[in-house]
Amino acid sequence: MKTVLWQEWYKLRHRRLPWLLLIVMIGLMIGMGLAMGRTYSRLLVMTCYDSSTIIMLLLVIVGSTIFSQEFQNGTIITLAYRSKSRAVIFSAKLIALLFYDLVLHGLSMLVTVLLNLVPVINDPVDWLAVYQYHQPLWINMLATTGVDLVASALIISLVCLTSCLINSNTLVIAINALIIFMGSGLSANLLMTQVGPSQIIRWNPFNMLNLTNQYYNYATYHLTSQLTNSQLLVGTLAYAVIFIMAGYLVFRRKKF
Repeated sequence: MKTVLWQEWYKLRHRRLPWLLLIVMIGLMIGMGLAMGRTYSRLLVMTCYDSSTIIMLLLVIVGSTIFSQEFQNGTIITLAYRSKSRAVIFSAKLIALLFYDLVLHGLSMLVTVLLNLVPVINDPVDWLAVYQYHQPLWINMLATTGVDLVASALIISLVCLTSCLINSNTLVIAINALIIFMGSGLSANLLMTQVGPSQIIRWNPFNMLNLTNQYYNYATYHLTSQLTNSQLLVGTLAYAVIFIMAGYLVFRRKKF
C-alpha cells in the first residue's frame, strides 16, 4: 500500500496541472475579493474568499486525471499488474485526492491570511471580533473550512464513482461540474414541486451540496434545504461513504 500510495503522490506532484490549478485558485480568490468589495470583508475571510466552489471544481479536474485518464490511456493495466490488489490501487488514488483536497484548503486559508496582512482589496479585519455563531472570526474561518472539507469529500466520492463508470475524463468533468453548479437548484425544485414526501426528498444527495453555503448563510439556505446544519453534515458523510463504496465495487469488477 505504501509503495502504491507513493507512486500516486509522485505522479500527482510531477504533473503540471495540479500546480497550475493552485495558481488559478489564488487568482479566482483575488477576483472574488475584488468583485464583492470591502463591504463583505468578514464574510470573505470566513469563507476564504468563497473558495468552496473553486476547490470543488479543481478536485473534479484533478480527480478525473487520477482515475478516468488512466483508464482512457490504458496505464491502469500496468498499475494493476504491479499491485497486489485493486483495493490497494483504489485506496491509494482516493487518499492522494483527499490529500490534494487538504492542500487546496490549506492554501486557501494561507492566502486569506496574507490578503488581510496586506489589505489591498478589502478592509483589514479583527480576527478576534465575534461574528457568526457567537464565535471569533478566526474560528469561523476554521470551522467553515472544516465543513467544506466534508462537502468536498462528497465531490471526491462522486468523482471516484463516475470515473470508474466512465472512461472519458472530459465527460467526468462535465457531469460533476453540472452537479456542482446545478445540484442545489435541482434539489430545491424537487422540494418545491413536491414529487414525493418532503421528509424523504430533502435527504436527496444533491441537497447535501448546500452544506458549506448553509453553514455561513443559515437563514437563506435553510429555507432551501429544509435540513439543519447537523443533518446536512450527517447526510453528506453518509453519501460520501456510499459513493466511495459504490465506486470501489465498480472499480473491482471493471475490465481493463
